[in-house]
Amino acid sequence: MCFSPEGDLIAGVVVAAIGVDACLHLRGRADYRLIATLPVVLGLHQVVETFVWWKLQGHVPSSVGVVAMWIYLLFAFVVLPVLVPALVLWHEPAGPRRWRIAPFMVLGVGVAATLLVTMVAGHPTARLGSYHVAYTIGLRYGILVIGLYIVATCGSMLASGYRDVVWFGAANLVAIVVLARLCANGFASLWCLYAALVSGAIAIRIRRAERSTRRVAI
Repeated sequence: MCFSPEGDLIAGVVVAAIGVDACLHLRGRADYRLIATLPVVLGLHQVVETFVWWKLQGHVPSSVGVVAMWIYLLFAFVVLPVLVPALVLWHEPAGPRRWRIAPFMVLGVGVAATLLVTMVAGHPTARLGSYHVAYTIGLRYGILVIGLYIVATCGSMLASGYRDVVWFGAANLVAIVVLARLCANGFASLWCLYAALVSGAIAIRIRRAERSTRRVAI
């Protein structure tokens, strides 16, 4: 079931539900809003890829699969490198810590713009790979651009002053480097699934922390 349309669908729904539950139990802990919100977004992102799988397997009309592919790639390559440093920047307190995150935000915008132009000009395609969807967007200097993508997303989290955000960044950094080396054309599919699962695990931690706090209060 893993790395299949069913795996994407189940993982996406479960992770999104975990994120919603965590958001509902923050109880004034605004510093955890970033971690609680990301599972919802990343979970829904995996649900979208389910339709890409189904199109490649002939289960849904081609037009549906193409739209799903564009939504998936636009989020993975254009939204995420801007969204992640933006959310980290937004949650950091005013002062030196915000200035420390700002360069990653600028870098993310540059990476997103480069990937968007490449996608529009290169006519992205998707095909079935070994336990993943292989995407091609016609990217030149791929190693450099993906390296900057990693710096913008994981680097911004590693520079955060919140321990859980740093932990999330470190976990994703390890995975993103390994996956990029092992399977370049499956990078978007495999890493986004991994990121969703890791964010869900952290959201569960937030939920358990809320329960512990409530028991102590009682």
